[in-house]
Amino acid sequence: MNEQNKSSQNHDGSPKKGLGEPVVKVSGWKRLLSKRWVYPAAYMAAAAIILTLVWVYQGTSNKALDQNPASVTDTVDQTKGTDQPTTSGDDAKEVIAEAENLTWPVAKSDEVKVTKPFYDSEGSAEDHQAAMVQYKDTFVPNVGIDLGREDGKPFEVKAAMSGKVTRVEEVPLMGYIVEITHANNLKTVYQSLSDVKVKKDAEVKQGDTLATAGQSEMEKDLGNHLHFEVYENGEPVNPEKLLPQK
Repeated sequence: MNEQNKSSQNHDGSPKKGLGEPVVKVSGWKRLLSKRWVYPAAYMAAAAIILTLVWVYQGTSNKALDQNPASVTDTVDQTKGTDQPTTSGDDAKEVIAEAENLTWPVAKSDEVKVTKPFYDSEGSAEDHQAAMVQYKDTFVPNVGIDLGREDGKPFEVKAAMSGKVTRVEEVPLMGYIVEITHANNLKTVYQSLSDVKVKKDAEVKQGDTLATAGQSEMEKDLGNHLHFEVYENGEPVNPEKLLPQK
């Protein structure tokens, strides 16, 4: 009886195995992986790690862009700038005006002469007398110069500088008047005209034909001529000091 109990105890207390097979112990990893909650938890952890890496990467990229404001547009603009400077509007007009010098308002300066000079307050008494304009019993200083041909024939009147036509008007005593406004507070005025070829608000270039020199009631004694004035900051200046020497 005791032997049977002993045999039964030995049989129950020893691990089961096949004939000639060693005993295999179950590892902790296998026990862990056998749990149902392990795989879902692993997937969630991996997803969290991936989202974190993406967030960190995006933050780094945005910061790099903020620190480097140069963009593709900037690069294109810089590339364009190497070939051709960009100017527009009033800035472009100022560049053109600064590059120009005042020219004689005629096609050929050697075909005309100054028939009445500008009234210069610092001139001599003889100069003052020559620069006075008489209309009936009234004498007024000449605020421009008058140009005419030796033979008294009409001639084409040209724009002395590029600019915008800001006035086209017929005045009884002075004939047709054309006024051109330029950059840098310059203005040129052309009087005693006929056959005017430009209109107000037109853009003209230096040398463009404006009209034909004609006659005026104010200076009838000069015959066909051009009365030419130059203003700087609203003040008349002597055109001969600005025009090139013949």
